[in-house]
Order: sequence, then structure tokens, then C-alpha cells
Amino acid sequence: MARLSYSRPPPYAPLVNFGKRWGPSLGIWGFGAGTAAVFLLSVTPVVKNGLLVNLPLIGSYYEDKTPACDKPF
Repeated sequence: MARLSYSRPPPYAPLVNFGKRWGPSLGIWGFGAGTAAVFLLSVTPVVKNGLLVNLPLIGSYYEDKTPACDKPF
């Protein structure tokens, strides 16, 4: 006689399936949106001084080399 056993799927199974399906797409779109946000906000002093100047390879590009006497404010 065959034994019949029923096992319930774990409660996190829908979350795992959602992550497998949509994870790569959401990651790509999130990376693109983050890149666009940093690009558009790169002219603001908070983003420029707080984030972009501290990047290892391209930080010197974003440093302000204008002398203090030439700045209007």
C-alpha cells in the first residue's frame, strides 16, 4: 500500500517566487533610476560635496577649483 504524505509549502514561497521573477528587472530599473538621480542632482552642493567628491576614481573631477575671490557668494 502506498503512503500518501502531504507537505505544505513554506509561508515564504510566494516571496521567493516573486523575487526570482521580478528581482533582475527591478534591480536593473533601480540601478538606472539611481544613476539618473545622481546625474540630475550632481549640480547641487549637497550631492556634489557629500557623495561625488568622495568617490575614489572620479572625485577629483567634481572638486571645485574656483578661487574664493571669483565666487559671488
